[in-house]
Amino acid sequence: MALLECKHLCKSFDHKVVLDDINLKIEKGKIIGLLGKNGAGKSTLIKLINDLLTIDSGKILFKNKPIGVQSKAHISYLPERTYLDKSMTIQQALLMFSEFYQDFDTERARNLINDLDLDESMKISKMSKGMQEKLQLILVMSRDADLYILDEPLGGVDPATRDHILDTIISNFKEGSSVIISTHLISDVERILDDVVFIDKGKIVLTGSADKLRAKHKSSINDIFRSMFYAKKAN
Repeated sequence: MALLECKHLCKSFDHKVVLDDINLKIEKGKIIGLLGKNGAGKSTLIKLINDLLTIDSGKILFKNKPIGVQSKAHISYLPERTYLDKSMTIQQALLMFSEFYQDFDTERARNLINDLDLDESMKISKMSKGMQEKLQLILVMSRDADLYILDEPLGGVDPATRDHILDTIISNFKEGSSVIISTHLISDVERILDDVVFIDKGKIVLTGSADKLRAKHKSSINDIFRSMFYAKKAN
């Protein structure tokens, strides 16, 4: 049984098709890259999985049941934009998550805060964008969830910090869980990916094992992506 399955999923906004007949299975114990250019439909798909938008047609199953209140309790979601109350301190954010989520591991969060050089007494309003993204990632990865969904988790951090954050992701999701990482920074994340899903203009155009795709094309995932989407444009 797949952890997550999308069947013939469609979504439009103002008569513009954003997702067109999406069929996708996410297995347990995988790190999956959801890869595509800006506007390809990645964030819309993620919001549908998190039950934040209404499906036009098709369905999404989590552990073979329709998404809803039950699935939200087992999916840990990092949105692209900061959502925390900036008047809070890091310590207050930890308390809020521990009260809201039964699966939140405060000790793990505190260890990650120290590891990523943050201070619990800091106000979020005084933190840089990169520091705020670190904090949000810590909060999301400190839940014992079955599925972690990270929408552009590296966008606001410097290249030197990205490897540290990726190592944090690898070492802090529970065994048997899966992680979906939506990003356009493919070269930065591909070393940790088990599977990849290429999405373009609302359609899945390529999916499979990262290792098998690299072997088949004799190229990196980043180069495969560029040849599919940017070489066409250049021609």
